[in-house]
Amino acid sequence: MSGTAGFPHLDARGNARMVDVSAKDVTVREARAEGFVVCSPEVVAALLDGTVPKGDALAVARIAGVQAAKRTPELVPLAHPVAVHAVDVVAEVSTAPQRPGVALTATVRTADRTGVEMEALTAVAVAGLALVDMVKGLDKRAEITGVRVVAKSGGRSGDWHR
Repeated sequence: MSGTAGFPHLDARGNARMVDVSAKDVTVREARAEGFVVCSPEVVAALLDGTVPKGDALAVARIAGVQAAKRTPELVPLAHPVAVHAVDVVAEVSTAPQRPGVALTATVRTADRTGVEMEALTAVAVAGLALVDMVKGLDKRAEITGVRVVAKSGGRSGDWHR
């Protein structure tokens, strides 16, 4: 089924539907997403010296991101359940005076019939949410920005880099 006017997520009447990927080949696929949590220099200092009152905020963010990637189909209605074979979430503290905060990157790999871009995006978004939750007592203005896919590989459409 090709959907309406070339939109495979729409049926003939224009209703949203999950695309049938059963005829696609199983291939190794990878996606990488990034985001940034902007926070105060005080939060950056607490992250670096391990004095965030709630504990190891960076570890919590990384684990939250891994858990989120595995649960993406429960959160994103038309996302396919895929076999998530690897998730790597990196949280790097930035001390840049013009933009203090934490850079988040998630890389997700599978060998399946569809890509893992949504899993990578979900991992970054939830890692950001967990980090904000961990530091909100120190900085009520902490915010998640720039969540986006930066690279993907595998599948019919091949490799792509932002």
